[in-house]
Amino acid sequence: MIPTQTNTIEQVAAGRWQEWKDRTDGILLDVREPMEWARGTLPGSTTISLSFLPASLGQLDPDEPILVVCRAGNRSQFAAQFLQRNGYDNVANLAGGLMSIGLA
Repeated sequence: MIPTQTNTIEQVAAGRWQEWKDRTDGILLDVREPMEWARGTLPGSTTISLSFLPASLGQLDPDEPILVVCRAGNRSQFAAQFLQRNGYDNVANLAGGLMSIGLA
């Protein structure tokens, strides 16, 4: 198997997520689990658990900017890389996750 090269994923500082949203008019994608969403998420977020992301690609527009978020930034980084490998060119990760802004 030939490895697929991906571009570097933009890392958005936790305190700048709203600035990213305003600048790109993109979507916020929370890839945590439902019990985590119940504790809160960013306003207007789309919620798709990481485990359901492969089956849910049809719910996301590959041309729309996507900021992926999770608790600490690890699952969202993995999800952003997955999206990028599947044709989503404008993806970013919330660095440090929702813990960085007190929502996890």
